[in-house]
Amino acid sequence: MSRPTRRPTRRLAGGSFLRLSRRLAVPAAALAALLASAAPAVPAAPTAAAAVPPGHVYFWAERGQMGPGGAWDYAPPGYREAEPRVKRHAYSFDSHAQVSVYAIHFRAGGGCLYREIRPDDYDDDWSDWATKFDGVSDTKMGCEAG
Repeated sequence: MSRPTRRPTRRLAGGSFLRLSRRLAVPAAALAALLASAAPAVPAAPTAAAAVPPGHVYFWAERGQMGPGGAWDYAPPGYREAEPRVKRHAYSFDSHAQVSVYAIHFRAGGGCLYREIRPDDYDDDWSDWATKFDGVSDTKMGCEAG
């Protein structure tokens, strides 16, 4: 007496079962492989902040060297006004400048403050100055230490 043939049973998420006949299992696997090879390659999301080139300082709108639009780049010399996405919203930075640069804050009533950023300084949570950041310079611009 012969045994009845059983169809393969596959367990799916949630505990339910799926029974595939052998006639359908092989074509289904071939179709899945074909679709996977036909799909366009999607680059993986970056897991780390972009490398800062020598001579530059990067500022990001979010903590952890992240933020929409990526980093805003400053390279000495001179003063540069921060782009809107990081102006008064620079929550992290990384400096590879060869000299100290100065984050500048212009006060509403006049005058200004500076915060020194030394070569190879970085801060992944610059919350104490994030909302003051207006721009950056290679000089103190006559501002007071802040």
